[in-house]
Amino acid sequence: MRAVGGLLIIAGLASASSAGAGAWSLPKGQGQAILKYEDMRADEAFGPVGGRFDLPVERRDRSASLLVEYGLTERLTLQMKGEWQQGRDAYVDFDGRGPLEIGARWQAYRDDDNVVAVYAGYAQGGAGRNAGYAAPGAGDSDWEVRLLGGRSWVQPRTFVEAQLARRWRQGLPDEVRIDLTAGAHLGENWMLMGQAFGGVTDKTPDGASAGWLSFEGSAVRHFGDWSVQAGWRHAVAGHETAVSRGPIIGLWRRF
Repeated sequence: MRAVGGLLIIAGLASASSAGAGAWSLPKGQGQAILKYEDMRADEAFGPVGGRFDLPVERRDRSASLLVEYGLTERLTLQMKGEWQQGRDAYVDFDGRGPLEIGARWQAYRDDDNVVAVYAGYAQGGAGRNAGYAAPGAGDSDWEVRLLGGRSWVQPRTFVEAQLARRWRQGLPDEVRIDLTAGAHLGENWMLMGQAFGGVTDKTPDGASAGWLSFEGSAVRHFGDWSVQAGWRHAVAGHETAVSRGPIIGLWRRF
């Protein structure tokens, strides 16, 4: 059970957010910052082959992240991200800085409707207080390559996007992630989004692995250069991971 607790917190923190931003590059000299807060709770977990079991105590994962993007050229966008993470269950108590990540997204193709991009990034593991388990990613370095593709429509103003990522993690199991997003604009100031976040870690030497699939729905309200996002995320499938659910709140600023 102690090993399962460790896998649960790794999977919970790893699946908390998408490392990559949208497939569409920012114009040269323009940027945006996204501050996001997530508060996930779980009283159940998915077992090694699916199914659910009750956790001995409620599990809670909180994170506050800041993602900053800046258009270096019309095709190349710089991306930086940092997090503060807090996780607690019957086996793990973690509170501290999460990974610091820097990378670049290159737009390989774009026409009026479609876009294809490639992202490559490096993350330095976090450091914080912990009781009973090594801090997730602490002292480690991760590399990620991500393929992004999207399509948009003018009437109605909608878009879809897919991302496929491979992450090599020093000291932790490597993982594959898949993120899907669909969005629709309602007038000039509102946007609705539906997202799915999925992934699986490579097996450890003893055969353990974690996988997850979460759905998220949110609404975004624009106020000029500012936007506010509010939504809800819920884990719907997985193995060796918590059945987490909770609100997400985001604040966007374009500059």
